[in-house]
Amino acid sequence: MTSDPHGNTGAPFDAATTAKFVLLTTYRKDGTPVSSPLWGVTEGNEMFMWTPADSWKIKRLRRDQKVVVQACDRMGKTLEGNPVEGRAELLDEAGTDRAKKLLVGKYGLLARLVIVGSKLRRGSAGTIGFAIRPVA
Repeated sequence: MTSDPHGNTGAPFDAATTAKFVLLTTYRKDGTPVSSPLWGVTEGNEMFMWTPADSWKIKRLRRDQKVVVQACDRMGKTLEGNPVEGRAELLDEAGTDRAKKLLVGKYGLLARLVIVGSKLRRGSAGTIGFAIRPVA
């Protein structure tokens, strides 16, 4: 991925657009940032992610939709590219299914196995997808 002298790639989520892992930062009530590495897949001007519905990140997103995403490794260490501010929207069942299909398209068999395993452990309503749109 090429970038300008300031490190911008021009993609909607900068280097996170094509990264294998994306560092998602959400915010506690007191404004403290909390970051987690997740899988993310971009379609158009949206990034889709998927996680357990009872996770703390979802609880934080229900209260405050402000997020920051950045390319990272599987341990959450940031990689090249700039952080991108966005707003997250929790998805309904159809939207969550779409997010899972997009993730399988990017991550293949491993994503399919993780999704099936999660469905067996948590049931079909135990996870939720969300879409992130960059803010200007």
